[in-house]
Amino acid sequence: MKILLVAVNAKYIHSNPAIYSLKAYAKTCKACIELAEFTINHRSEYILREIYKRNPDVVCFSCYIWNFEYVREIAAEFHKLRQEVPIWVGGPEASFETDAMFAENPAFFGAMIGEGEATFAELAEYYCKKSEKGLSEIAGIAYRTSRTPDETSHIFYTEKRAPLDFNSVPFACEETETFQNRIVYYESGRGCPFSCSYCLSSIEKKLRFRDLSLVRRELSFLIEKEVPQVKFVDRTFNCNHHHAMEIWKFIRDQDKGKTNFHFEIAADLLTEEEFDLLAALRPGLIQLEIGVQSVNLSVIREIRRTMDLSRVKSAVMRIQEMGNIHMHLDLIAGLPCEDYQSFARSFREIYALKPNQLQLGFLKVLKGSYLYENRDAYGILYQDKPPYEVLRTKWLSYEEILEIKLVEEMVETYYNSGQFEVTMKLLDAVYPDSFAFFHSLGQFYEKKGYLDRNHSRMQRTEILREFLLEDGKMTKELTEEALLYDLYYRENMKSRPLWARSPVEFAKITKRFCKNGKQSHIEPFFYHFPKKGEKVAAELPRRLPECVYVLFEYEKRDAITHQAKTTELNSQEVGEQWENGRMKF
Repeated sequence: MKILLVAVNAKYIHSNPAIYSLKAYAKTCKACIELAEFTINHRSEYILREIYKRNPDVVCFSCYIWNFEYVREIAAEFHKLRQEVPIWVGGPEASFETDAMFAENPAFFGAMIGEGEATFAELAEYYCKKSEKGLSEIAGIAYRTSRTPDETSHIFYTEKRAPLDFNSVPFACEETETFQNRIVYYESGRGCPFSCSYCLSSIEKKLRFRDLSLVRRELSFLIEKEVPQVKFVDRTFNCNHHHAMEIWKFIRDQDKGKTNFHFEIAADLLTEEEFDLLAALRPGLIQLEIGVQSVNLSVIREIRRTMDLSRVKSAVMRIQEMGNIHMHLDLIAGLPCEDYQSFARSFREIYALKPNQLQLGFLKVLKGSYLYENRDAYGILYQDKPPYEVLRTKWLSYEEILEIKLVEEMVETYYNSGQFEVTMKLLDAVYPDSFAFFHSLGQFYEKKGYLDRNHSRMQRTEILREFLLEDGKMTKELTEEALLYDLYYRENMKSRPLWARSPVEFAKITKRFCKNGKQSHIEPFFYHFPKKGEKVAAELPRRLPECVYVLFEYEKRDAITHQAKTTELNSQEVGEQWENGRMKF
């Protein structure tokens, strides 16, 4: 007997915590359980072939909004080939609107509803050990009364399963090779104390924490194995002050300088003790994700979110001043009571805080959420297929959503990438309305036919240069020098843009200061650009009477931005002069 647990992840670097946890919990049946991980970048034909070649007796798919269409297609084709093999599904996509899911997917035989570890363990016993307990006695499932689905097939639901003791779930990362060079998702708490109407976590009201002795032992294992990133999937990690403090203290004390930890927190809950601890952490040890969603208080109330916006902003600024933590802030477009102008205001206020990343997302109308149940009252129109993204609301038209999508793409390309740090700071001095700037840039992309293409970094630089020169708010020289600075800030470029000075003009200086070859570069500039600690440029820099040389050292990168260390050298230090725009040797 072979049960195959299948995950289709969004990217290779991601791992699927569900299938590892299910197998670890089903202790008595581990020998007959195999895991198979794929990504949505694999062709469905390849996944089908690999599953078929494994020759499973039972197939179980882990289902989420990013992979459900793949699962449906693969399951349907596999069922044609092996009708005798029961196909089970679990996860958020299988736990709500289950009748409709069975009706739309005749290949599915059964569904595990809600928390899956104990349910799957009993299901594995049923198949692998032919336990006396029948399917009807296994809590937390729904299944067809007929093995071959047809129009008369009845769906039988068993009783709801009670939440399990979270400490009883075994640590699922023993297979260390599987997680090398990948993100490991870790769960120290389940449930959420809040009731945000768009989120499924609000449905689970029983908040459970893993015993700290277990957490310490498991995190120690991951730190020793030098896992590059551990991403905590706890909702509102710092909702329990003692729990959060003990974990942050532990990773501080055990840090080997290799592993980064990601936490989703409520910034307005941070205490003075927590601020003090966070300020003392190694730069790059942790990163924080903070969901703001909107600055419109009417919107916040309508989505049943608990948040003190002034405290959030104050906390974000304090974390920024620390300079040792990479921070993401999140906004959601398409929420009830938020129109286009309101969302633009939310964007401007949050962008002004200058997080390392501003994640602009669009409302997903998730089955089982309060918003899903009240979608008609809010006039929400959304995609029928996953990810169920909003198309329009009473307050926001589809045309306006398309305009916001232009902003989203430009923010991802030019701000969140971190590849245009200096230029983005300068643009604050000439574009006081950040939303309008990104929208104009998006419209430029659209007009020129640049959208929906995979551009290289150099091409994205050329397009921004084209836009800025056409717009005329910055001089050609300043624009080009800022963009050139950004190119070398991130990497020692193999090729230079056509408008950059020839490197032959300062070959002597390069040889003198760049002793370690590709790991350093020197470049002359006629402007002083904003330094790391300067989040914005209050005004544009003036042209210098003589150039300064900037030494970029790539072996000494910033732990937060990953930009090269830079050192300014004046012409006297370098021992060279410029005459009529060219270097005098």
